[in-house]
Amino acid sequence: MESITKNRQPLKTLRAMIERAYGAAQVPDGDDFAEEITHGWFNVIYRIRLRDGRRVVLKIAPPARVPVLTREQGMMRNELAAMALVRDRTKVPVPQVDHADLSRELIDADYFFMEYVDADNFGLAAADGRLTDEVVTAGGRQLGALNRELNAIVGPHFGPLEGPGSATWRDAFTTMVEDTLADGAHVQVDIGWEYDEIRAVLAENASALDAVTEPRFVEVDLWTKNSMIRDGQIVSILDHERAVYGDPIMEAGLTGIDLPVFGDPTDFMQGYGLGELSEAQRVRRRLYSLYLAVIMIVETKYRGHTDTTTYDFGREQLDLLMARFGRTPTR
Repeated sequence: MESITKNRQPLKTLRAMIERAYGAAQVPDGDDFAEEITHGWFNVIYRIRLRDGRRVVLKIAPPARVPVLTREQGMMRNELAAMALVRDRTKVPVPQVDHADLSRELIDADYFFMEYVDADNFGLAAADGRLTDEVVTAGGRQLGALNRELNAIVGPHFGPLEGPGSATWRDAFTTMVEDTLADGAHVQVDIGWEYDEIRAVLAENASALDAVTEPRFVEVDLWTKNSMIRDGQIVSILDHERAVYGDPIMEAGLTGIDLPVFGDPTDFMQGYGLGELSEAQRVRRRLYSLYLAVIMIVETKYRGHTDTTTYDFGREQLDLLMARFGRTPTR
């Protein structure tokens, strides 16, 4: 996916980054050692071949000069913290980080190298018809089980992993929504509704958030396209940058409950061990989907999109959710 946040680097700089991470002896010859992995939305990611033939992955955060959403500031550092937590406190498979450079000496951004996982992207392989229905079903259930293990991590506060935290989930989630609305207002994004209407829906339903009293690790972005599958088994989970301490009902695998376009969540829920949601859980889940829809709309301006497909999609989903909250358009 194309985005102005993708911080592509010339080969000379990539060589310097490799040398810092792996030593001069691993700097590759020739000019064909770096291949961009293009299906991400935010960071630029390269598949790198070292001089000894080993493959690794390089992930680079956006340039410092490019504006990003409030939730995306310092997000690579959040990802590194999340990966460390997952490795230390669960058996969920994540790539090993080989080297992280947060100095911003070589380039104007954070970056890190990690191991290359030789497997298929689960979501892409499923969409291309390269997996049987049985493998897709089993993979969805395995994702649910892995996500439950992630959610077993208890944090010290609600909100971003590295803080600052909030004492309550209501406060943390309200801040997340307000930050996104402020981001949208700053660049004058038309979300199809008055911003205060979104605030009103949140205020009217915020009491449902008070049932969440224990801050749990929430991956937030665990879609099938953020997992790798080999021989019918999920062998790695990717892209942990949006993780927070909050409510497990917020997980991406449950989005289809409110927004069918995101897919049937049945397999995920069975793997997770989650049955029918209570009414309070449904309200919270709907709020999280509402938040996602607002993000999808607002971030298009920050990505520099000229095609309106993603914007239009976000608008459709937001309209659907507002209707489920009993709201009708006023303009």
